[in-house]
Amino acid sequence: MTIKFLGYRCSLCAAEYQPDEAIYTCRHDGGNLDIIYDYDALQRELSPEAILSSQESSLWRYLPLLPVNEIHAAGTPMGAVGWTPLFSPPELRDQLGIENLWIKDESRNPTASFKDRASAIVVAQAQETGVEIVVTASTGNAGAALAGMAAAAGQKAVIFAPKDAPPAKIAQLLIYDAQVLLVDGNYDQAFDLSISASNEFGWYCRNTGYNPFSLEGKKTATFEIWENLMRLKSFETPLAVFVSVGDGNIISGLHKGFKDLQALGWLEYMPRIFGVQAEGSAAIANAFKAGGEEIIPVAADTLADSISVDLPRDGVRAVRAASQTGGAYLTVGDDDILTAIADLGRVGIFAEPAGATAYAGLKEALKLGMIGSNDPVVVLNTGSGLKDVKAAMQAVSPAEIIEPSLTALEQVLQRIG
Repeated sequence: MTIKFLGYRCSLCAAEYQPDEAIYTCRHDGGNLDIIYDYDALQRELSPEAILSSQESSLWRYLPLLPVNEIHAAGTPMGAVGWTPLFSPPELRDQLGIENLWIKDESRNPTASFKDRASAIVVAQAQETGVEIVVTASTGNAGAALAGMAAAAGQKAVIFAPKDAPPAKIAQLLIYDAQVLLVDGNYDQAFDLSISASNEFGWYCRNTGYNPFSLEGKKTATFEIWENLMRLKSFETPLAVFVSVGDGNIISGLHKGFKDLQALGWLEYMPRIFGVQAEGSAAIANAFKAGGEEIIPVAADTLADSISVDLPRDGVRAVRAASQTGGAYLTVGDDDILTAIADLGRVGIFAEPAGATAYAGLKEALKLGMIGSNDPVVVLNTGSGLKDVKAAMQAVSPAEIIEPSLTALEQVLQRIG
């Protein structure tokens, strides 16, 4: 069964476009586009049981709810995206006093970040439409995800990244054989250059918060949360989902996924969605706290490079993800983020700064009384700590250097007790 999507709808003015139109954002006001489906047809031809009985252990188990056709991803990293684990470490539950707590670890994706979800769908769309080159701007993760998925599918990719992006992320881009161009500027400048290049050379642009197909990939995380938690457990209060926010596209994708499930009649209640931003990159949080949707650029300054953004490109939908679900936005400092990296590391989860930001946000929400001990909570770790080893080393004390003798070892052991 294949049900094509019906088209696109502007998130600002509600203008609609046909599915065969080559379009990224609304022609009237530049608003982000939502892909719309024939939910009535989906309800008639698809059931939750059909999804639950699937033997596919990746995001492709949700293919009927995605805007691409069948792809040939088996046997490649592109066929292994999604279906990431939900961990519930007892130590964290005890420390926070939350009985129902899960960490969804997106570092288990093929290129070690949440961004694989979006890139898999974008590359699938590129292949369906016969695109030769896909381009994106990235501080590292989105670029690595595109490069990895493109390599798996035999697709050419061009990546613009700030020259000061973490070396480990640049290494990924190069190893996946993408054409990597380091921009002597910040992420926002790389973003603008990538759009200019796509317009000039006819490249297909994957950019976060710009290409509507990227949101569709990111929404699949909510399908997994629904399938693994919300259908199996009965909670006294709505599920709370915590996610770090930069451009705003991941949190918008989560919201879109839950809305899709509600439109199908498969979701009883909407979870509360909490966005967490670094204090030094808080344009969306500022808008939320001001009670509006006007996104005013900031001069971003945070060690969490993946969410360091001057002007979020999906800000309005990101504000709505919290305001329309009873959630909120929180901001945390870089020191809080480093502490969160160490907290997660002690239970076996190695998070990069952006991934740990969500956990730091949960701790802040507990302090502010936004979350209670009976509330079920899912925290998304959006990327691996191996993406930014320099930041990880700031989160812990350095390893001791000792002489190769038992005497030296005993001295250390006595000192640390």
